[in-house]
Amino acid sequence: MGLFTFKHSLVKSGILHGKTDIHCHLLPGVDDGSPDLEHTLDLLSFMSELGYKELWFTPHVMHGMGNTAAHLRSVFDAFLPYYKGDLKINLASEYMMDEGFEERLTTDPLPLGKDHLLVETSYMYPPSNLEDILLNVWNQHYKPLIPHPERYMYMEEEDYWYFHDKGYEFQLNLMSLSGYYGGRAKYVAEELLMKDYYDFVGSDLHHLERYQSMLMSLKLTTKQLDKLEQLLENNSTI
Repeated sequence: MGLFTFKHSLVKSGILHGKTDIHCHLLPGVDDGSPDLEHTLDLLSFMSELGYKELWFTPHVMHGMGNTAAHLRSVFDAFLPYYKGDLKINLASEYMMDEGFEERLTTDPLPLGKDHLLVETSYMYPPSNLEDILLNVWNQHYKPLIPHPERYMYMEEEDYWYFHDKGYEFQLNLMSLSGYYGGRAKYVAEELLMKDYYDFVGSDLHHLERYQSMLMSLKLTTKQLDKLEQLLENNSTI
């Protein structure tokens, strides 16, 4: 991108209006996202103001956390009567591919939409049998969707190409484009976006601290906005 490339405000561009966010941590009190009902309602108000029309709550599920599907459904069902806004809200989960994942996969998973499963790894190291795990997800008739690949420190250019070539899908974290997760994640996110390696985009919203101010000031090139808009359109197919 040229030094003097003109950039546009993401929020003012209007591309978020009427769209779906497929990845956020707004279910109150279950993970490192919203701690309570009040915070969740504030976060939902913020997302509504941005123009979103539909959200998927995707709480973390990992070894030792206790977030069973039954527990998350119970918390979700208890929350819904308190929300009086216009957003359509759905429940899925973000699964860490760790000890116990494959057992959770075959018992009672919470998919994203009809057939996607949001599956992540540690930021520093992948599981030694990552490819076997992803293949097993396919064998259980789910499409593995890998969130925020730009944040995985162990991934290099050839890794992104390899997984993309295999048909595995990537989800961009919207705020990676702002530098929210650091310079490396921003650089990789911009590169993968331009190479059309992403299939979807999610906010991965946990709280408003820093997120709101950085999002409101985020500016992108016309080409970046066009590609991001296509990812947002893809979200509606989930």
